[in-house]
Amino acid sequence: MRITLFAAVALLAPGALLAQSSESVDAAVNSITPEDVAHRIGVIAHDSMRGRTTPSPELDEVAQYIADEFRRFGLAPGGHDGGFIQRYPLRWMQVDSAASLVAVEDGPTWRLGTDVARFDGSTTAEGMTSSVVVLAGTEGGPDAVQQQPLEGAIVIWVVPASGIGREFYRMLSTAASMDPAALILVTNQSGPRWRARLRRGFGTELRLGWSQESGPPMLMVKDETIAPTLGHHGFDLAAARTESGTALDATALETMRLTVKLPERVVEELWAPNTVGILEGSDPAIKDEYIVFSAHMDHVGQSGQQGAACSPVEGDDICNGADDDASGTIAVVELAEAFARLEPRPKRSMIFVTVSGEEKGMWGSDYFTSHPPVPIEQMVANLNADMVGRNWTDTIAAIGLHHSDLGTTLFRVAGEHPELNMTPVDDQWPEENFYRRSDHYNFAEKGVPILFFFNGTHPDYHRPSDEPEKIDAEKESRIAKLMFYLGLEIANAPERPRWDPESYAEIVRPGGTE
Repeated sequence: MRITLFAAVALLAPGALLAQSSESVDAAVNSITPEDVAHRIGVIAHDSMRGRTTPSPELDEVAQYIADEFRRFGLAPGGHDGGFIQRYPLRWMQVDSAASLVAVEDGPTWRLGTDVARFDGSTTAEGMTSSVVVLAGTEGGPDAVQQQPLEGAIVIWVVPASGIGREFYRMLSTAASMDPAALILVTNQSGPRWRARLRRGFGTELRLGWSQESGPPMLMVKDETIAPTLGHHGFDLAAARTESGTALDATALETMRLTVKLPERVVEELWAPNTVGILEGSDPAIKDEYIVFSAHMDHVGQSGQQGAACSPVEGDDICNGADDDASGTIAVVELAEAFARLEPRPKRSMIFVTVSGEEKGMWGSDYFTSHPPVPIEQMVANLNADMVGRNWTDTIAAIGLHHSDLGTTLFRVAGEHPELNMTPVDDQWPEENFYRRSDHYNFAEKGVPILFFFNGTHPDYHRPSDEPEKIDAEKESRIAKLMFYLGLEIANAPERPRWDPESYAEIVRPGGTE
């Protein structure tokens, strides 16, 4: 048999046959059209989907619609039981108010709903008993909180007279991350606001049905309820109130021990969906590495619906979530269709995942990254799209640009495709902390380099007015094409993306991949 020069080169360099022709790439990327974008957003953000709250039959319907599209494109299923749907467990829970208490050893017992109000955080069925640390003062921010001895203690925190503002929330979040046994906020709030606070926390609450850190129980108590007990153990609450503008300070009350008990019961068990499709790569050497495209398909639902967070406006009670995040969801669907058309396929494999529960606390992406269809260390990049259908016509924020070399690659790819008229820019709203507010963050914490494509919020954010007809489908199609070219570049590159070392140390949790 005669071996041609072309065949000989192919035998020596098997990767040489794996590059896509320009004709194949053009045909694939041009399958992303404004018409398709508008039509598909119109399907999943239609009034009949009732705002796609997690969980809901309408969200299940959207997940199945996307699964059917993935199947039609020829993707392999990445969900449970050989299908495209990955389901995660949820539970409607209710606190047993009659059995809930805060008890002082050799002192008074305070009851939930009468003396003590729920604020946030988890519950504790068996109860915990611990020593007490009192925090007072407001200056110093999260850095000052980190210097305090909070681990394992029940922390009693004197809320500033000005109330709970953004800076206090930042400090409280830091304290909760330091593993205290519980947090009890002492407030001088009174009247109708306090009575309303006492009534909160007795309805059903939706909780995750798998292991996840949920933070310590957080409660509130009034000054007059706790001041005598604190005084008995040597802490002057009135004096702390007058010094509330001073530097944050911790006082360990060595003679005081508290027990906190918040039992709850399961009212209903149910499931929520992610939709997962996989496109196998063409290069045997690196097809076990994966680029993940993600977006969240849920929104905040319809007013009056159980678990929904939609407020009606002028008779419209459905928060359609066309931009947030039907736009990102359909970008992922369009990308799946485009990449499935490529011949040959990209060298690395790809996962297309539309998650739910983002609006509840990034539940679906947390479950997906904790129960991935392939080992998390084999995911080389996550490109997440959340709100990509509004605002600027020629600009898209790519949050996370400087945390890895993905930013450098994106700028180069955008420069190579001026026909898209789409300029990537850095985070325009660093004070809003968007880097930690969408599904990519669950990937980043586990060591997967990310870029977050985001066009910013607008007056229709989380309102019924976020309607499909307001989507700029032509703009979104260009963003999706930019993501296509970026994904293809990553998929065919000899090396996987690399973290910036300082960013890796700051963001990735212990045990994450590198």
